[in-house]
Amino acid sequence: MSAVQGPTLGRRRLRARLRAARIAAGLTQEQVASAMEWSPSKMIRIEAGTVSISTTDVLALVRLYDVTDERRVDELVALARRSRLRHWWSSLRATLPPSYAAYIGLEAETSSILYFHPTGLPNLFQTESYATAGATRTGEGGQPAVRLGRQREVLGRPDPPQVVAVLDEAVLRRIADGPHDLRDQLHHLLSLSREPHITIHVLPFTTGVNHHHGPFAILQFAEAHAADVMYVESAAAEDVVDRPGVVDAYRGEFERLCGLALSPGETSALLDRMAGEPD
Repeated sequence: MSAVQGPTLGRRRLRARLRAARIAAGLTQEQVASAMEWSPSKMIRIEAGTVSISTTDVLALVRLYDVTDERRVDELVALARRSRLRHWWSSLRATLPPSYAAYIGLEAETSSILYFHPTGLPNLFQTESYATAGATRTGEGGQPAVRLGRQREVLGRPDPPQVVAVLDEAVLRRIADGPHDLRDQLHHLLSLSREPHITIHVLPFTTGVNHHHGPFAILQFAEAHAADVMYVESAAAEDVVDRPGVVDAYRGEFERLCGLALSPGETSALLDRMAGEPD
């Protein structure tokens, strides 16, 4: 699958390259900020990838770091241009929690997604009714538009990511607003499960009591050297994690859950049976 050339990965790659160049030059963030006549906070944000940086500033940093290789300079400038592209949701960014905004940017550029959700449906799988009901209960206001936009931009891509999801059976038994909405959602899941790039597993009640992690998603990228990233949700906070040891541990947990869950064929049969149950 081809890599998606988007701004979020561009910014992450640029921050890593600039930080490595600064360290190689033997300079601290404070020294660079002083030389560039920036505030220390601006330098910290650039290396954290939370703000974009102009090509002019990149070229100034390149000179300060004594980077003379033309290919490296050209790559850094190209990454700076790429990192300044606008997302489809850029106008809504101010209304979104920072970690959620970061996740959406990464999700738009991923080549595969591994989901586990023990209490609800992944946003990419929700019908409009389900998304609206969930946002109303949690007070998320405009979030349904963001969720539906994510479906359009991620699953509607010419080369959509491979998605593997493990859902607890309890998720399927919950009702959004009423039995009719639940049935529509079940039919929607059935339709999604027939897409060649989507695999759905259900963790049945018969597996007994298991102590699972909370909801998480692992994003993988086709671009070379782009490390896997994980998005973790909890009642208290949400966070984007890129520490390899932590992500690897969750990937192992995901594989364990897949082994406990129904196969895709068994999952489709369950969804079909539930969708046909009387109200």
